[in-house]
Amino acid sequence: MKSFDYLIVGAGLYGATFAHLAHRQGKKCLVIDRRQHLGGNIYCEKIEGINVHKYGAHIFHTNNKNVWEFVNSIVEFNRFTNSPIARYKDKLFNLPFNMNTFHEMWPDVFTPEQARHRIDEQCKKAIMRMKANGVMEPSNLEEQAKVLIGDDIYHALIEGYTEKQWGRKCCDLPAFIIRRLPFRLVFDNNYFNAKYQGIPEGGYNILIDGLLDGIETRTGVDYLQNRYELNAMARKIVYTGALDELFDFCYGKLQYRTVFFETEVLDIPNYQGNAVINYTESSIPYTRIIEHKHFELFGNFVYACPKTVISREYSIEWKPGMEPYYPVNDDQNNALYAKYFDRAKLVPNLHFGGRLADFAYYDMDKTIEKVIDAFNSIY
Repeated sequence: MKSFDYLIVGAGLYGATFAHLAHRQGKKCLVIDRRQHLGGNIYCEKIEGINVHKYGAHIFHTNNKNVWEFVNSIVEFNRFTNSPIARYKDKLFNLPFNMNTFHEMWPDVFTPEQARHRIDEQCKKAIMRMKANGVMEPSNLEEQAKVLIGDDIYHALIEGYTEKQWGRKCCDLPAFIIRRLPFRLVFDNNYFNAKYQGIPEGGYNILIDGLLDGIETRTGVDYLQNRYELNAMARKIVYTGALDELFDFCYGKLQYRTVFFETEVLDIPNYQGNAVINYTESSIPYTRIIEHKHFELFGNFVYACPKTVISREYSIEWKPGMEPYYPVNDDQNNALYAKYFDRAKLVPNLHFGGRLADFAYYDMDKTIEKVIDAFNSIY
């Protein structure tokens, strides 16, 4: 007899949500994770009374009312609005690109019509230069960005940041990475075009604990080193890890970018006045600084806590043993993933999903949507 209906490998948002839905249907689940904590990459570490996003900034946003109501049924979310800033040399620019951005870039631009004219003027010049070189369509990220937004914003706010993120020159990156580059001709600093957004009150650990309430969990358990013993415990397996690792890299390794953080406690209550500031100059090695208290304390309430915690984020090439963050979804990697996908589909009683198993980057709401769709297909 099997002890569990489901063995769920990975206690991140996908695994925790699946376990929650199965538990509500009366299924007995065991959730395991090889890390020493639950929550995957949305795990928060409490430092000086501040919920520190250990694996980088996570802001929940969605247009899906059902998903929003689902997460709020577990824990109430606050009213955090993502309004990041870009710092380039001695100037600060609002993101996404909006009228505040354009006026800071071009002080003589005050109206949407003036901004549109300046952008169109620069884009036309970029197209003419490209065609003069015999190129009819953008062949790399640099060309693509310039025909979408022009030279000034590209050089100040895109070039250096993107090259740090990907570890490659923009002219060596494919154009599809930046096929769309939305900008707004309004004074609106809200980054997301989402009806709902926020952070769980008390941090993401409360969300994960709520999802896993009443479910057996075990941390510090490496599924791949103990798979035969663990598989014998459950009727079905829900796997949220990387498929190439599941099959011992038999076809080769998938490529990722990853990040690491330098986290520091400062003896001041307010370091930068915003949750996230991007550093777009290539000469500055980190891509952004996260000040964690601003996710949950607003206005002058930040001064209620005398200290603050910041994390400098660095983007580097992924190597085995590191946490994979962003899949390199080029043709070569996508073809390699397709081989692993086809093989995984042949394994009986195996369901797989999540950002690693799908070799895709998902926002949190899309992760939950994927779980709900998968669960409904099973039942």
